[in-house]
Amino acid sequence: MMTLDAAGRATAKAAVQPLAGRLELGTALEPFGPCRWMSALPRLPVLSLDDVSAIPFLTGVSGVEEYQHRARLRAGSGDLFGAVTPQTPGYEAYCRDHLRLGSAEFVRAAPKEDPLAVASALSSGPGLAQITAAARAGGGLIIHPYMGIESVWDLGRRVAEESGQPVIILAPPPPVTWIANDKAAFGEVVTRVLGSEWLVETYETNDPTDVAEHLIDLASRHSRVALKRLRCASAMGNEVFDSRQLLSFGPDHVRERVNDFLARTEWHGDEDVQAVAWEETDLSPSTQLWIPPEDLGPPRLDGVYEQLLEGEHGVFIGSRPSTLPPPVNQAMAHASLRIAAGLQALGYVGRCSFDLLVVGDPDGDFELRFTECNGRWGGTSTPMALVERLLEGPRPPYRAQDFVRSALVGRPFSDILAAVEPELYDPVTGSGHFVFYNVGPLAANGKLDVIALGETQEQAEEMMETTLPRLLGV
Repeated sequence: MMTLDAAGRATAKAAVQPLAGRLELGTALEPFGPCRWMSALPRLPVLSLDDVSAIPFLTGVSGVEEYQHRARLRAGSGDLFGAVTPQTPGYEAYCRDHLRLGSAEFVRAAPKEDPLAVASALSSGPGLAQITAAARAGGGLIIHPYMGIESVWDLGRRVAEESGQPVIILAPPPPVTWIANDKAAFGEVVTRVLGSEWLVETYETNDPTDVAEHLIDLASRHSRVALKRLRCASAMGNEVFDSRQLLSFGPDHVRERVNDFLARTEWHGDEDVQAVAWEETDLSPSTQLWIPPEDLGPPRLDGVYEQLLEGEHGVFIGSRPSTLPPPVNQAMAHASLRIAAGLQALGYVGRCSFDLLVVGDPDGDFELRFTECNGRWGGTSTPMALVERLLEGPRPPYRAQDFVRSALVGRPFSDILAAVEPELYDPVTGSGHFVFYNVGPLAANGKLDVIALGETQEQAEEMMETTLPRLLGV
């Protein structure tokens, strides 16, 4: 476990105070006081929910409405987890009896307009009644969400009012959640704590003509450039351009391309758009952190990971523990802890990760660039925490990713388990290599998430790329 010393934390805190003052965070956070995580947590039942509704464009991700069942992986005996879609047959038994994750209570609510909006669905009807009863019986409740969005805090207030018991939310209040998850606000944190050289060259404006001019200017100095929306995830709000081709279009056509991008991403004119240099590197690691309230200690670095990205835009499909040279990992770790200390000083708590780029020679002269903060749980932190929960001691080499095959569409989860049975990981004996989660998209999309464990990273890669397809016959 790696942390930052008191002097480093104090320096980071001082660096972000002007930002806190400009945003009037003290006043902005007052309405959230009753449910904020500020001190040592009491022993209370925990409601976990993965509400991804605040992240734009995720409806284009196949099976994303089933991702809400990832919340089950954080729940244990006496806890609850909520969703608006039914559980996959056989999955609860697998979590409870095979993975030994305990007996958790499932809370299902009827979906409202948005099938991803779990928190708002749980804020009324039988779902709310079930959660309120658990809070009364347990003397209170902890809500552990995917992300500290407004509807989660509304749910917390409602449960507290209905039950008469304290409710604590294990996530930052919305004003701080959006500092972390907005690329422009996060960029300001990085600049204040570390300096602008830790970011790619970036320009922000809400004038489409200015966006086009910045894009042309960047294209004159960089081989590729890109447009980015501020609150998107997994490259869903990015568009990358070859600079030579872009410059050949002429200014009028560039403005058309910018307007096409704004239309595609449903821009309404009230948010800045970024024009950025697209660095020439395939190395896009992430650092995983846990941030407690200031009074409970420093942010904790939980791991450094390589992201597995697909396509020109770099869409995230999975992760593995970093195999980059130790100096690179150490530099990322130290810088990330300084940024985390800045966020902590602003009131951020809970799970957090940073995406970076390694520019130059990782075995020689290299530089690091922060590209965004994921102020939430996600595709790397979820399997990382599950591996830590299942295995004692240091986390072993593993690879975690989406596994998608058309031949798996409609295949029952029980059939997957039977086919892989000799290699299923058994937490009692420590034998086996495969752990399955996020299995809801299997029926309609032939998609599920898999962790392949290995004695070495090479073995983990072999298990995922060769052994698993062979066992499944795909």
